[in-house]
Amino acid sequence: MHHSTITTLNPKSPNPFFHHGPQNPSLIFSIFPPISRSHSIFNRAKLGVGISVPKHTPNPNSTSLNGSLHDRNKSRGVSLKDRDVDVATLGNLCVDVVLNVPNLPPPRKEDRKAYMDRLAASPPDKQYWEAGGNCNVAIAAARLGLQCVAIGHVGNEIYGGFLLDVLHDEGIGMVGMSVDNDFVENSAASYETLLCWVLVDPLQRHGFCSRADFSKEPAFSWLGKLSAEVKMAIKKSKILFCNGYGFDELSPGLIVSALEHAIEVGTAIFFDPGPRGKSLSAGTPEEQQALNQFLMKSDVLLLTSDEAETLTGIKNPILAGQQLLRQAVRTKWVIVKMGSKGSILITISSISFVPAFKVDVVDTVGCGDSFVAAIAFGFINSLPMVNTLAIANAVGAATAMGCGAGRNVASLDRVMQLMRESNLNEDESSWNELFDVSLDAQEVTILSKMAINGSNSRLNHVSLQSVVSELLPMFESVALKGVSCVLKE
Repeated sequence: MHHSTITTLNPKSPNPFFHHGPQNPSLIFSIFPPISRSHSIFNRAKLGVGISVPKHTPNPNSTSLNGSLHDRNKSRGVSLKDRDVDVATLGNLCVDVVLNVPNLPPPRKEDRKAYMDRLAASPPDKQYWEAGGNCNVAIAAARLGLQCVAIGHVGNEIYGGFLLDVLHDEGIGMVGMSVDNDFVENSAASYETLLCWVLVDPLQRHGFCSRADFSKEPAFSWLGKLSAEVKMAIKKSKILFCNGYGFDELSPGLIVSALEHAIEVGTAIFFDPGPRGKSLSAGTPEEQQALNQFLMKSDVLLLTSDEAETLTGIKNPILAGQQLLRQAVRTKWVIVKMGSKGSILITISSISFVPAFKVDVVDTVGCGDSFVAAIAFGFINSLPMVNTLAIANAVGAATAMGCGAGRNVASLDRVMQLMRESNLNEDESSWNELFDVSLDAQEVTILSKMAINGSNSRLNHVSLQSVVSELLPMFESVALKGVSCVLKE
C-alpha cells in the first residue's frame, strides 16, 4: 500500500510539466523491533544479495519464518542470469497492516503522527498483515504469467521475512538494494521494513499512514547508488516499473539513476506518479527534476484523470494525455484511468477507450496496481491497444471484488470469468463528453458490447466479443502452464 501525505502545489514552480492554479483488539509495545545494521539480509556484503526466481510452484498459504532470512533467500531458485524477466518493480516494498477503525486519521500532520504512534504501541496480529506497495503490481503480473522481480529493501525482522515469503510463494524473484561500507550510520529504524497502516472506517473509506509520512528524508536515504545486481536486474527485464511512492523510500538521484540505466540498456520504463505527483511537483528541486525526467522519458505513463489534470491543468483526460505526449521525448503511451467510467490509451496518432466492467465493488485498494500489471502484459505481448485496456479493466475490476491488495489481488480465474460475462458499463454520454473536443485526424477506437457501424464517422467501435475471443485462449494457456508446474512438482 502506498503512503499518504498532505501537500500543496507551489504556484511559483517553473517546471513546464506542472500546471499551477476484523479490528485489532489490543494496542502494548513497539511494532518496530530494533535490528542490527550488520544483520540486514541485504547488508552482509558490499553488493546486494543475488537475484533469484523460485523453481517450485507457489503456495499461497505458506508464510513460514523458520530459519535465517538470508539463507532462505539464497536458496530460493536459479540466478537471474539464467532467465529473462518481464517486469521489475523499483522500491515501494512494504507490509500493509489493515485495520478497521471507527474514524480515519485526522488531517493535521502532528495529529496523524500521534494517531500512528498509538497504533504502533503494540504489534498487530499477523492476520492483519498483507504485502503492499509494488508487491501488488508484481503479484498481479505474476498471476498473468509474467516473470517478475521486485527490487528494493526489506529488513531482517519478521515483517521482512513475511514479505520475502509472500513474494516467493507467488513466484516472484527478489533483488536486495545494497549499501557501501562507508555510509553514515543511521538509527535501527532506518533499516526496517516499511509498514503502512491501511485504515478502513465503517463507511469503507480508506486512510493510510506510515513513518515515511513524517520524515523529510526518504526512508532508505542511506542507499546511495545502484549495485551491480540491481543494474543486472534492470538490464534483464523488459519493463522497469516505478511510481511516485518510490520517492518515499529512495532518493531522487537514485531513482533517476535507475531511469537512466534502463534507457541505456533498452528496458522500457513504466511510470505512475500517483497522488505523489502533486507533492513532487511542489517538492525540492531534486524531486521536481526527477519527476520531470520521468514524465519526459518514460515509455508508458499511467495516471488517473485527476492526476493528469493536476500535472497539466487540463480537465479533459484526452487533451491532458496529448499534452503530456507533446512535452515528452520518449513516451509512446499515456494511459488515463477513470474508475467506473473505464480507461483511455492515448498515442501520437490514436485514442482507444474501453468502458469499465460492472462488478460489485468490495475494496478499491490495489486496483490501480493490478491495472498496471495488465498493461504490462499487453505491452510485452504487443496486443492491440483496445485489447490491452480490456485486460487491464478486467484485472482492476477483479481486484475490486476482493478485500485488500497483496495476495488478494485478481486471480486469473476471476479475470477470465469477468471477460466471459462481458458486462460492460457502457454509457454513450461518457463517450460524447470525452470526444466532444477537437481530436484532429486521430484514429479513435471504442470497445462496446456490439460493433456499431456508421454511428459516428470519427469513432471505430470494436465488439467486446471479438476481443474476448482473442484474449481467453491466451489466459487459458497461462492457466494450463500453471497446472503443468503443479503436476511436475
